[in-house]
Amino acid sequence: MCGLSGEVRFDGRRPDLAAVERMTDEMGERGPDGRGLWSQQSVALGHRRLRIIDLSENAAQPMIDPHLGITCVFNGCIYNYRELRRRLEGLGHLFFSDSDTEVLVKSYGQWGPRCVEHLVGMFAFALVEHHTGRVVLGRDRLGIKPLYLTRDSDRLRFASSLPALLAGGGVDTSLDPVALHQYLSWHGTVPAPRTVLSGVHKLPQATVRVVEQDGTSRDHCYWQPSYTRRAEDGSDPVRWREAVHEALRTAVRRRMVADVPVGVLLSGGLDSSLIVALLAEEGQGDLATFAMGFESESGEEGDEFRYSDMIARQFSTAHHQFMIASDRLPTALETAIGAMSEPMVSHDAVAFHLLAEQVSKDVKVVLCGQGADEVFAGYHWYPRIAAAGRPDAPDAYADAYFDRTHRDVAVLLHPDRVADHDASRHFVHAHMAAPGAQSALDAALRLDVHALMADDPVKRVDNMTMAWGLEARVPFLDQELVELAAACPPELKLAQDGKGVLKDIGRRILPREIVDRPKGYFPVPAVRHMAEPVLTRVRDALTAPEARRRRLFDQDRVAELLADPARHRTKRGASTLWQLASLEIWLQAHDID
Repeated sequence: MCGLSGEVRFDGRRPDLAAVERMTDEMGERGPDGRGLWSQQSVALGHRRLRIIDLSENAAQPMIDPHLGITCVFNGCIYNYRELRRRLEGLGHLFFSDSDTEVLVKSYGQWGPRCVEHLVGMFAFALVEHHTGRVVLGRDRLGIKPLYLTRDSDRLRFASSLPALLAGGGVDTSLDPVALHQYLSWHGTVPAPRTVLSGVHKLPQATVRVVEQDGTSRDHCYWQPSYTRRAEDGSDPVRWREAVHEALRTAVRRRMVADVPVGVLLSGGLDSSLIVALLAEEGQGDLATFAMGFESESGEEGDEFRYSDMIARQFSTAHHQFMIASDRLPTALETAIGAMSEPMVSHDAVAFHLLAEQVSKDVKVVLCGQGADEVFAGYHWYPRIAAAGRPDAPDAYADAYFDRTHRDVAVLLHPDRVADHDASRHFVHAHMAAPGAQSALDAALRLDVHALMADDPVKRVDNMTMAWGLEARVPFLDQELVELAAACPPELKLAQDGKGVLKDIGRRILPREIVDRPKGYFPVPAVRHMAEPVLTRVRDALTAPEARRRRLFDQDRVAELLADPARHRTKRGASTLWQLASLEIWLQAHDID
């Protein structure tokens, strides 16, 4: 797990090494254990290292393989690197390290851009062919690892975080109206390739981009489950439970690959509890688990310790529990928002940031349960979507999931910032029109898992943990588990108020109180209810001189929201005021005019 950066010139000039150094240094938190730079002809690469696999200097990056004529920078973990190494050695490759980075380099040397098809893991990388000057960028199947890009006719720059690109300079920071529309429609989510900034894009997940010396490029999407069923798969619940159970065992086992200790973020919900139970099945002893809570606010509890304690006792984990006082939230908000590559509205980002700070003192790698709700249909709005016919899926999705209509988005924004069409609904219609999703629910899950999820919640976990040099791994986003879930009959996923097949597994290995408890979230009551001192920070941001100069939001509407913060909520109950303030605070934190 690391941070990478680079510049590719198309105009015959040398790359700007000072800019690459600034981008690299901006990502120091992502990789506190090492720093490296490399340049040849039209390309420069930078890297920050977090030592997880092969702790020696042999695994330092940028990694140069003079025999193959390849230099690589890599962020992530290839869980099957040992198996791939044995295969590559059988094909005649010699290794100088024990790292997964070198396995990636040798895999590219053997299979070229199609090497990604052999990789099991989370990754973003840049590879340079010395003899051609060709640059190859790649991102993992689910977009767990980020890769941001900015380019003009003269050069391309890329980095693991958007603020790193800003540190390099020369970025168009004007706001993208379509991305703003998506942000306000999907509770802060802006899917690839867009970001809120017009001049910055993201390499889409499951994509390899080959960039030639003259600046031309081509993309290849190398993975997309079909979300259809074959007659031979059947619908026997017992058969599906056993298949998912075994796939989840494999997913968890894979993510224990490390040369440093591995822990688990244990909320006490079904997903994280399953991870702990499966590790116990594998004989994992002295497992470190971590839970966090907040002070109650407006009658809402801020912790779920009774559930996480139950799992920690049953499986004899080394459990760590942290309670956060409300008066810490203003400072925590600032640091969490400053750590965001893009603005996010989910208030549990603050919780993850605070938790990661504590966890990083004990371990460098943690497993967490993110993604299970999207992969196995755990959210309460999925049954409403499933009830629609396949042709009506886009409208059913919009009615159940969107925060607000196109008209309501326009009301919040200054007229100059409003997209000229219903951009968010158009995106959903286009995505769901693609062949391969059998039912309305299949289409909705495909959209969530393969278009939206990478930019919330996956991005949230990556940003908040990497801000403390902590690597988070997500077993529920194992590629084989996702493929299996895509083919699983919808009724098995929707059963028992969602995630039915996971609950069936849980009933065999977890306390019934965990499986049958109401679905919980990572609560931060002071943010949810706009309590003090959070409200003061929100008011200051939205009325600051920078906000007035920016003219992003309609000022009359902002005044109305500030006058009665608790009343104005989205269709799903989130604070409208917090959505606006999160974006404005993020823009101010990164000095974006």
